[in-house]
Amino acid sequence: MLARQGVRLVETFTYKFRQPYHTAERMLIGQAHQFITRMQGEARRLAYHAIRELASRTQEQGVKLTRCGLLLASGRPLPALEKIVASHALIHTADGELFREALLHASARCGLVDFRIREKELLDRAENVLRLKSAALLRRVTELGRPFGSPWSQDEKFAALAGWIALASASRKTTRSES
Repeated sequence: MLARQGVRLVETFTYKFRQPYHTAERMLIGQAHQFITRMQGEARRLAYHAIRELASRTQEQGVKLTRCGLLLASGRPLPALEKIVASHALIHTADGELFREALLHASARCGLVDFRIREKELLDRAENVLRLKSAALLRRVTELGRPFGSPWSQDEKFAALAGWIALASASRKTTRSES
């Protein structure tokens, strides 16, 4: 592993900004639209700068960044903002989707090929692509994070596994998962 870092996709890391749809829930719908649009732009800009910085750091290590692996949620399209803010479950989903979209947008701007996979399909797909059983994959991913120390959460392990699949898929000349 060449790099491990957390990326903040909001400038002001407070509840109000780090969970935009939660904040929009308490606004008039017109204000909520403006706020969400502003937060989308901010997240895209910060994601772009983070990916550019990562590309520069890996380039210094002799590695060119070419792909972006991203775990997806269920994949259902979100309804209109009015319906999102009326449902706490949709608010959580929309917050996640806002940041995923920012990462995909920034990856495209940086010229990266994106590899998308739904989290619920990750282990099955990894078994097929990497030709290892889930238990063996999880042991290897756990060992991969050991030199970096705690925390090495399930989210990080799954992100590393998505990256591993993206690299293996690149060697087989595929460009996207079947999502």
